[in-house]
Amino acid sequence: MRFIRLRFLNKRVLFGALGATLLAGSLSACGHMGDGPRWGSGPMSETDAAQFRGRIVERIASKLDLDAPQKQLLSALGDKLHAQRKALMGNSTDPRADLQALVAGNKFDRSRAQALVNDKTDIVRNQSPEVIAAFGDFYDSLRPEQQQKVRDFMQKRHGHRWGG
Repeated sequence: MRFIRLRFLNKRVLFGALGATLLAGSLSACGHMGDGPRWGSGPMSETDAAQFRGRIVERIASKLDLDAPQKQLLSALGDKLHAQRKALMGNSTDPRADLQALVAGNKFDRSRAQALVNDKTDIVRNQSPEVIAAFGDFYDSLRPEQQQKVRDFMQKRHGHRWGG
């Protein structure tokens, strides 16, 4: 029985470390997002990020034919998502280095990996109600035909893909 518990615990640690790896890699990639010639040249400044969110809001607003109040709700949703992403990035200037530190020695730093996962999941858990509320406010403000466009888009895309 003890062997089974240890195997289960090791699997949990492994999946936790895998989750931390995926999360850190995703955050690292997001932190370096840009548009046009900036792609890959480092994290966006707050001004660039605000302009990027503004362009995304305009693009979505045109595709869904949003009115001014709907556009304002969409912008608020973008701001909430940006705040959550910033919180997930934390004070780290190099998330990839933080992840590499887990395997820098001859032993995997399990406690550091678990702390990383706990920190990130706490942020998501604590900020998700605001993000969910902002998305709900936006979606509920849409007319039925606009909601259908959102559903069609989600059905057609099968998740998020770049460049299309």
